Amino acid sequence: MAQTKNLLLFRKWDLSEIEVKDPGLKTAISLKKQILPYTYGRSALKRFNKAEVNIVERLCNKTMHFGKKYAKNTGRMTGKKVRVLNTIKAAFDIISLKTGENPVAVLVKAVEFSAPNEDTTRIVYGGTVYHVSVDVAPIRRVDLALRFISDAIKEATFSNPKPIEEHMAEQLILASKNDPNAPSVKKKNELERIAQASR
Repeated sequence: MAQTKNLLLFRKWDLSEIEVKDPGLKTAISLKKQILPYTYGRSALKRFNKAEVNIVERLCNKTMHFGKKYAKNTGRMTGKKVRVLNTIKAAFDIISLKTGENPVAVLVKAVEFSAPNEDTTRIVYGGTVYHVSVDVAPIRRVDLALRFISDAIKEATFSNPKPIEEHMAEQLILASKNDPNAPSVKKKNELERIAQASR
């Protein structure tokens, strides 16, 4: 059987020319060529295998948890993966119209700018709790960035008549420009500031 030269995501977007500029995230962001980013949870049981899952699918999986801060997993979007994929598809079209760029490249940039380098951890030493600054592993950096982005989308969409696709496009464009007003970038800066204080 003839090999397909180039698989386009959603039959539209080319992933071959997208470059991850952050050297720390090169191994953690996967731009595997797929038409539909849906692996049916094949990576779920293997350790560190989520780094092999396409970044668009990881965004989709994070967006499936839906609700406000106090009720993130209320079941409103749980398991509705095809619905979320259609949302992402529409959001990508909006991003392409607004910026004229490849929307997957915009997503990669948004993840790079929303991924924290430092975090704090608790160390209990002789009954006293110390908060110590630690470096964040690449896979966790991508996880946190996607969580911050999807949380920003949820917060903006909740009880709002504007469609989720537009909110998603807006949040990704803002984060990809490293805009300090973008909620995901704000969250990252806040985490790093707290970590810096507890060095």
